[in-house]
Amino acid sequence: MDTLIVTGGAELSGTVNISGSKNASLPILAATLLTQEPCTIRRVPDVSDTNYMVQILANLGAEVERASGTVIVKAEQVKSEAPYDLVRKMRASICVMGPLLARLGEASVSLPGGCVIGDRPVDLHLRGLEELGAEVQVEGGDILVRADGEIVGKEMSLRGRYGSTVLGTDNVMMAAVLAKGRTVIEGAAAEPEVVDLADFLNKMGARIEGAGTRRMVIDGVEELHGAEHTVIPDRIEAGTFLAAGAIAGKDVTLKRVNREHLTSVTEALDRCGCQIGFNGESMTISRASNPAGCNIVTAPYPGFPTDMQAQMCALFATTPGISVVTETIFPQRFMHVAEMKRMGADIEMEGPTAVVRGVERLSGAPVMASDLRASAALVLAGLTAAGETQVNRLYHIDRGYEHIDEKLITLGAKMQRVKG
Repeated sequence: MDTLIVTGGAELSGTVNISGSKNASLPILAATLLTQEPCTIRRVPDVSDTNYMVQILANLGAEVERASGTVIVKAEQVKSEAPYDLVRKMRASICVMGPLLARLGEASVSLPGGCVIGDRPVDLHLRGLEELGAEVQVEGGDILVRADGEIVGKEMSLRGRYGSTVLGTDNVMMAAVLAKGRTVIEGAAAEPEVVDLADFLNKMGARIEGAGTRRMVIDGVEELHGAEHTVIPDRIEAGTFLAAGAIAGKDVTLKRVNREHLTSVTEALDRCGCQIGFNGESMTISRASNPAGCNIVTAPYPGFPTDMQAQMCALFATTPGISVVTETIFPQRFMHVAEMKRMGADIEMEGPTAVVRGVERLSGAPVMASDLRASAALVLAGLTAAGETQVNRLYHIDRGYEHIDEKLITLGAKMQRVKG
């Protein structure tokens, strides 16, 4: 397994291009299963999760070509069973279930794997598909979904204990576009990635209204056709580089960003004293001259994203004063805390809340990545730590960040990937 050795103390400056969204690419790639015609998806990031999805599509019978961030899919002949050995590697692979049900009337998908960050149930996915008329069975680790005859639109709620389900909304939306009649989803996820999927489906001939709100209306159509689409910028990658600039940067410029998608993050960094400049699809950040801590509470979009709380913990670890981070989406998502404490961070856990007291400087240490965003946070923590920080299990970070080490090196960071 690869290890990233980060030598702290380098100042970051320069320009970095933000990749296409990993979390938008995955369901959009899955949606290509809804038509026999070719679909062209641009700005798909080169990360292991999208590589797994491409392999799943090919295993299901689709013809797939990939080059320079563009993926062309022609799913003329499709099988209904997704392979365990690929599905287990990535939680988002479950989003092939909706398209397969809509197109073939059945789907068999293994219970997925992915990040270990607490309970991430699929019950809302299954409840939504059952509302459309599908029968659902879970046997031997496989989810079997089958509809006798047409699936039929219906009004339903996808609200869950910790808010709306993004992939569940995606799955139901992809099934509903070919259902008979109208589907109304109350409590729909409003994340930009859901909107991007809806935009792609509408380009294919779907009739979806209300994407980006808590109430979506989908009128089923007879069939969909091929389409071309460019994936939105990855707001979590952008937020991660904003955090890097806040920790160790002077005039770090991010290009290919959507300012609106990052409002909750930039507002938090503004409260920390960081100066952020905006210019069209670019933004520039420098570390604060008088840094201050702040409080953040994760919430569904447009609230502060759960996928950014670990990176903010890395910033707060050396920010004077006390910062409080409360996780409402995945309350157990604090496995990075123990590793940061190995580096000298002063963090106390109080249930789903981390109380961070900023120290003057962290110390480099061997640390272990436990999930995608935790691994990014440990890399950020190493940027200003004294000595070397060895981030192990680097495959976690490769799931969702396109060449993050190369991009940070371009900005002036001192780090080296050691092949394992």
